[in-house]
Amino acid sequence: MARKALEYETEGMDSLLGNNSESFWPRFFAPGRGPHVPPGSMPVALGSPGAPAAPPWANQSSGREFVLLGFAHVPALRPLLAALFLAVLLLALLGNALLVLLTALDPALRAPMYFLLRQLALVEICFSLDIVPRLLVTLLRPGRGVSPAGCALQLLLLLSCVTSECFLLTAMAWDRYVAICRPLRYGAIMSPRLCRLLAATCWLGGVPVSLVFTIWLFHFPFCGPRGIRHFFCDIAPLLSLVCVDTRVFEANVLVATVMIMIVPFCLIVASYTKILATVLQMPSATGCHKALSTCASHLVVVVLFYGTTGVIHLRPKASYSPESKQVVSLSYTLVTPMLNPLIYSLRNKEVKAALGRMCVQRRGSHIP
Repeated sequence: MARKALEYETEGMDSLLGNNSESFWPRFFAPGRGPHVPPGSMPVALGSPGAPAAPPWANQSSGREFVLLGFAHVPALRPLLAALFLAVLLLALLGNALLVLLTALDPALRAPMYFLLRQLALVEICFSLDIVPRLLVTLLRPGRGVSPAGCALQLLLLLSCVTSECFLLTAMAWDRYVAICRPLRYGAIMSPRLCRLLAATCWLGGVPVSLVFTIWLFHFPFCGPRGIRHFFCDIAPLLSLVCVDTRVFEANVLVATVMIMIVPFCLIVASYTKILATVLQMPSATGCHKALSTCASHLVVVVLFYGTTGVIHLRPKASYSPESKQVVSLSYTLVTPMLNPLIYSLRNKEVKAALGRMCVQRRGSHIP
């Protein structure tokens, strides 16, 4: 019985790891077979003295736990990747925290645009803290299990953060539309009360949908070894472990994705179409340049975010390999949170001026 169970688990994990399974297993395991037993000898139970070691995931996780197999195809690069991702995490946290402090403390950055930018920076901080610590554990301690509750919580936070960012980017595009196309009414429309209402809607709007799909997904039965070919718990790799028909679930996920991602994206495009039409009617070239420069940073962030999340979430069971999905997922879970503060600070004169004032104040406070 022990040998049959081992054969079943080894075959299941080999199917998950593909052709790279030999680099993941110890050498005494052959794909599709149990541990090698010399002719004429009795098989030795795993765990007994002199027995070969069990696979890493079998020792470190219980039967109900999931195992994240992110970057299992490059085991030699794991320490280097862990150091690189840790540096990216620290840069993302430092940059976004600095952006939050600047927009909260500097009187010159009290416009609605900077209030919404502060909310975006807070979402990026939540994004980074939800994904990267678990990724570092996966790289440094491969095979460590994740409880179903922990996996569900990570998925819930991930979906909520993606939804909040979609809504925030839409609100920021609408803010730019009002500022450029309705400048005389900008102060009356973008009142502090409306800004707080927009922020609350962006933060809380995706929670019900994320909660429904997370609970629904984790009510499915998961069959065989629970190895997730990703570095975080996401819908697509979890669906590959489900052993029942999920077509209804996938159809609902597609509808929700269209409502949460495509509709806001269309609203962003509509806002910038109106902005471009208004800018082209301006008589002054200086005014055109100033109006477009206030939108450039936001447009870059929109392209980065939608260009990566759309590839992953619009096709939950796409045909490309899990390894390519991991690379694309790195873009919006690590790279974009790190780049957003740089994009907004390097291209925004007011943010750079506020940063300069903060540095001067800190320098002056240290002069005796």
